[in-house]
Amino acid sequence: MAREAPRYVGGQAVLEGVMMRGDTSWAVAIRTPEGEVEVEVHDAPRWSDRYSKIPLLRGVMALAESMSLGFKALSWSANQQVPEEEQMSGRAMGWTMGIALTVFTALFIVIPALAGRGLGSLFGLTGFGEHVAEGVLRLGIFLGYLLLIGMMSDIKRVFQFHGAEHKSIAAYERGVPLTPESAQRFTTEHVRCGTNFLLTVMVVAIIVYSFLGRPSIVVMLASRVVLIPLIAGAAYEVIRFAARHMDKRWVRAAMRPGLALQKLTTREPDLDQLEVAIVSLRAVLTAEQLAEVDTRRGHPADPLPAFGGAV
Repeated sequence: MAREAPRYVGGQAVLEGVMMRGDTSWAVAIRTPEGEVEVEVHDAPRWSDRYSKIPLLRGVMALAESMSLGFKALSWSANQQVPEEEQMSGRAMGWTMGIALTVFTALFIVIPALAGRGLGSLFGLTGFGEHVAEGVLRLGIFLGYLLLIGMMSDIKRVFQFHGAEHKSIAAYERGVPLTPESAQRFTTEHVRCGTNFLLTVMVVAIIVYSFLGRPSIVVMLASRVVLIPLIAGAAYEVIRFAARHMDKRWVRAAMRPGLALQKLTTREPDLDQLEVAIVSLRAVLTAEQLAEVDTRRGHPADPLPAFGGAV
């Protein structure tokens, strides 16, 4: 009988905190304006598990489940930073996310597709070359977007909490004491990071779209939206495979661009931010997992990469 793959902790940076997802629960911990750490814990949804044996579809369902949790965690964290009378309602937050999704679609799907078609006509690119041009444009817009928002002070703090999330998960998965000082010794890179996933999506998109040839503009734009689930599912399978085989040199080489890209979406956290991430992480561990963590001794002597784990 094949041994069941272990479930690993995942997470997401939120405003002044970190959301973590464990085997049976999810939690979000934040640093309040008063300097206290506040945490909220909920049972984890498991509806995506029913698709866990179906390649491609399991990635789409897992992504949908993660996005749902991320939205809830982000909404809660945002409301904890302002007085009660200024907090956004669920409806207002929904409209905000809807507008953000529309902007995302225009910026990263429609504009690169139209610009790629224009470059193809201008320089005589056909077939795969035109799709590569579209992919390069999409990547360029993505990099420019990250560089631009990375200059904002509030986003820099979110990126620091992103780094804290990676470091604390790495400390847990590598079997060292779960303390801010121990977690700080890890790098902010992690193969299961959403940044790595997005870059993989862009590469997979070039391959998938190349099978469509050069349809009309209307069909082209429709295909870019309709095929998003298929591309996301394929990218999930790539990351899932890579996470399980980071001991292989060729896998580490293939993942290096995505890991390097995380330098734009993570920053080195301070010990206070790591404390928040660890509070969130401990909140989602089972009693058995906590007991194991609390018996750990020692810590890594040198900085270690935050690789590891299956998706």
